[in-house]
Amino acid sequence: QVQLVESGGGLVQAGGSLRLSCAASGRTFSSFAMGWFRQAPGKEREFVAAISGSGRSTYYADSVKARFTISRDNAKNTVYLQMNNLKPEDTAVYYCAAHQTYYSGSVYLNGNEYDYWGQGTQVTVSS
Repeated sequence: QVQLVESGGGLVQAGGSLRLSCAASGRTFSSFAMGWFRQAPGKEREFVAAISGSGRSTYYADSVKARFTISRDNAKNTVYLQMNNLKPEDTAVYYCAAHQTYYSGSVYLNGNEYDYWGQGTQVTVSS
């Protein structure tokens, strides 16, 4: 069982930055590929970014590429999402998710592949 706790959300003006953190319980964090997803009001959940268990592989949604950076610190059992040049359309609840895998270099883009989810953190970008 893995518990995920997100933090770092808040209200920011367009063009600003936020860094989200997701702290995971357990001692085998490196065996989990991690992902960030978001859900805006009235919209379906969408993929934002993913990182492999080793941290060597990452993948981004086109809408956030070059603005967001996903990273992880396996020693701290934490995954991060650095969000720069935020836009009003980035407003959503952001969720981190974990997928246990033997493949340390693989990333996963489909939310249905993830086994564990955090409770989410609200990000609001004002124009």
